[in-house]
Amino acid sequence: MAEKRYFDHLAATVLDNLQHQHDWTDLQILTHSPVDNSPLPRPMVSGLPPRQLYLHPDDQIEMLKSTPNLVDRIPEKPVVEWVLPTHLAEKWTLRGFASIFDSMPPQPSANPDRVKRLLLATMHDDSTIVYYFMHDGIVKPRQN
Repeated sequence: MAEKRYFDHLAATVLDNLQHQHDWTDLQILTHSPVDNSPLPRPMVSGLPPRQLYLHPDDQIEMLKSTPNLVDRIPEKPVVEWVLPTHLAEKWTLRGFASIFDSMPPQPSANPDRVKRLLLATMHDDSTIVYYFMHDGIVKPRQN
């Protein structure tokens, strides 16, 4: 029971950080999958960032080829992001991350073969939170 309260507190802290420090909207803490209502392995946060956070490398290449104007290239319309709240001291395994990805719904994409991604929110004891993208599989590097 204490572990559940800890995970709930961690999710609430990450939600608060996203809302007040990063201007995300439509935030919610999810304990069940929105697809089939099955319980998630642990609470997750979903919401809309103020702008699109990630552009898949294949989409980036197509966009660079098709749009000559640099200003019009990057879409600003955000998509719903899934955030996994964690603590720096937690020990994660590939099996643990796989269970999280298996419980997530597919992400909207023009390509149905795209791998899922989430934003890993790692909190330190001083309440500092850092965010990393994590993919369920191999994704080629972005073009800079």
